[in-house]
This record gives sequence, structure tokens and C-alpha cells, in this order.
Amino acid sequence: MKIENPHDKFFKETFGDIAVARDFLNHYLPTELIRQVDMKSLEPQKDSFVNKDLEENFSDLLFKANFQGTEGYFYFLFEHKSYPSKNIMLQLLKYMTEIWDAKAQKENEWQLPLVIPLVMYHGKTRWNAPLRLKDMMQGNTNIPKEMENYIPDFEYLLFDFSHRSDEEILGEAMLKMYLVMIRAFSKTTDEDILPTIRKALYYLEEFESKEKGIDYLETMMRYVFSVHQNISEEDLVHVVEQIETTYPEGGDVIMTLAEVYMEKGKKEGKEEGKKEGKREGKLEGKLEVTKNLLTKGFSVEDIVEVTGLEREQIEEIKSEIKD
Repeated sequence: MKIENPHDKFFKETFGDIAVARDFLNHYLPTELIRQVDMKSLEPQKDSFVNKDLEENFSDLLFKANFQGTEGYFYFLFEHKSYPSKNIMLQLLKYMTEIWDAKAQKENEWQLPLVIPLVMYHGKTRWNAPLRLKDMMQGNTNIPKEMENYIPDFEYLLFDFSHRSDEEILGEAMLKMYLVMIRAFSKTTDEDILPTIRKALYYLEEFESKEKGIDYLETMMRYVFSVHQNISEEDLVHVVEQIETTYPEGGDVIMTLAEVYMEKGKKEGKEEGKKEGKREGKLEGKLEVTKNLLTKGFSVEDIVEVTGLEREQIEEIKSEIKD
């Protein structure tokens, strides 16, 4: 089953725009690294390396670039969880190996390209996982110098936006809107999302093209409605009023999206109610069967096998019958 993750969709729709990816790298890469890269050569690749069972928590994008005349790659891994993954280093190593292997198999070229790994994070707790592979090794502080050459090692670039100030949110309008929204994800509830939306909407005026501004406004609000499904009507009115001061057409976009997601929420609620009713009905039926089997002298072990109920549940019913 395909996983529909709003964080994944928002990330890929934003960074899938090559101008945004280039904008991010120009503003957040270390200066000494920027000097080594021809940003005009940046080119998105179609490959994704995140395992199917990890798609709920991770997204990735791969970009090819020219590093001082040599082909290389930037590999973005975006973690959606609210806490850091302890095994992120091993995941990166695995994905980088897959990038190298895919290139070698496709082009029959066994000289490995440069791969710069970048991790983006927006969780509640500060990032505390090691940034170097060597730091995960047992006894890493006591490794003899004579052994260092034989130990694999690399470092990844970490971008933790959950604790950045407004002054540290840099870039063009689309990138800033994106970073403001993901920064608030782990700290904001449906009740206090309004100030974050307002802050993001402030950057709408910076779009050179009004059409592009409205398109990205729709992308952002789809994300908002997916993550914050219980925004009050009052807050929604405030959002529309603010948008209409800059983008009169934007108010209609928001109201239409809100109606779509509210209707979707109602349908999902009804479906969940039906499922819950079926579950309760099945449970009631099993409890009644359990009572009948107990009165007929069946053992608890047999009833567990027949009904699938927990032993404790059956023991409790047995006690009630005795009483």
C-alpha cells in the first residue's frame, strides 16, 4: 500500500523545484563547500533509496552537480520523526552504497563519484546522534593512530530547523515559507498554528510571479490541512483575510481546500466509526461465546484458541460468572 505522508509530499513538492534546492544549498552549505560546487550544474535525479518500510519516517532526494570539474551528488535525507534516529549513520551509508552501485551498474564505471550526505530534521528534541561514522565505533576515543587508516569514516551535514530563529530562516520566498512551516511542526497544535501560517504568508509578497505564489500557497495549505485537521473556522477566516490583502484570488483557493479537507475528514470519521462499530460487535460476540463455553466447562486454554481473546480477559469473565 502506498504511504501518503504529508511531510514527504511537502518536502518533494518544494525541493523538487531545482531553484529551491539551489537556494537552500547556497544559503546553508558551509562556505568552503559552496566554493567547490558549480550550482548552475545542479540537476535532480529520479532515484529514491529509502526502503518501503521506512517511507513513513523518511524522504530522500538526489541531485547531481559538478564539483571542481568532477561529477558528484548531494543526497538529501529528510527525517519526519519527532526524535532523532540513532541508526541514521548506517542508513546513510547504505543509501550512499546503493547510489554508487546503481551508477556502477548503469554506466559500467567503477570509479565512485563524490556523494555529500545532508540530513534535514524538524523534531521536538535536539539532534543528538553522532555526525561521524567513526564516532559510532566502540572504543572510538582510544583507536590507535596506526589503525585509523583501516577504519571507514565519513561525516554528514545536519540541518535541524526545529530550533532556528526567524533571523536564521534564509533564502527566497518559497524556501522560507517551507522552513517556517516545518520548524513549527513538532511544537504547534491545531489551536496555535495560526501565527505560524501568518508568518509564512508574510513571504508571499516576495514572489516575483503572483501565479507561482498562489500555486505554492495551495501546496503549503494542503500540507497544513493534512497535518492540522482541526483548525477552527475562526482561524481559517483570519488566514483568508490576511491572504486577500496580497492575493485576492488566494482566499478562494484556501476556502475550496478547506471544504475539500473538511469533507474528507467527515468521510474518514464515518468510515472509522463503522470500523469501530464492527470491532465492538465482534468483541461482544466473542465475549458472549466465551461465557457460553465457560458455563459448558471448556478450559481457558481452549477458549483462547477458539476466540483469540487474551487469557486475562477470559479469566475476568470466569470470575464474573462465579460471582
